[in-house]
Amino acid sequence: MKKMLGLVLIVVTLFVLAGCQSNVINNWEDIEDRGYFIVGLDDTFAPMGFRDTSGNLVGFDVDLAKEVARRLNIEVRFQPIDWDAKVLELNSGKIDMIWNGLTITEARLEEMLFSNPYIANTQMIMVSSDSTINLISDLVGKKVGVQISSAAEEAVNANSIVSSLGELLKYDQYNQALLELKNGTIDAVVIDEIMGRYIISQSNGEYRVASENFAEETYGVGFRLESDSIRDQINQVLLEMIEDGKASEISMQWFDEDIFLR
Repeated sequence: MKKMLGLVLIVVTLFVLAGCQSNVINNWEDIEDRGYFIVGLDDTFAPMGFRDTSGNLVGFDVDLAKEVARRLNIEVRFQPIDWDAKVLELNSGKIDMIWNGLTITEARLEEMLFSNPYIANTQMIMVSSDSTINLISDLVGKKVGVQISSAAEEAVNANSIVSSLGELLKYDQYNQALLELKNGTIDAVVIDEIMGRYIISQSNGEYRVASENFAEETYGVGFRLESDSIRDQINQVLLEMIEDGKASEISMQWFDEDIFLR
């Protein structure tokens, strides 16, 4: 009976895995046949992809993806994901790419393919406007917040300061960390400069940027390791958008300047 039960469990497991595998598309031709590609994102990551006051999904990366889809005559669908599980979401086939202010890091290069870098970024220290924190060394003994599985978490852990922090707190979303900062329960948040400066611009002077940052880096679109043909297609269209000025136009709408790498 136990052997029979074990055999049944193996068959069921193989069936489930086969079903999951059938959802994974790694070729652009198969994307075209399906008629759409699925972008995974953290829909609280302003200004790259977030909800406006009406609940609509908006953002810089959202507009880029929509324009790429328009030029390819294909539909784009956006799927909010658990950022901590982004690689699992990608490899399961639930999404085809991650396009949401995704920092290119050495660790992530082992787990996914990346598009050409398209924006420069840093991991900055964001503090309340009356804070005395300006340097990384000022964080000794302080409570610092990051988003779990973020480039900010990697940057802090890679710095010798991590052993001298009062506490490194990890949040599912940056919104939670920023609320803690606003309430004074943590001293600083290490956050992507792109997002941090956008939040500061909307905050009526509540926050400021420390003078020293943790890391200089770039953003890219992330794909499954086997999805080189999908990656190549997105790269080609993004390059066309940079060359014909459309990328600059989208950038001006969100940042009042052209921030694209060339």
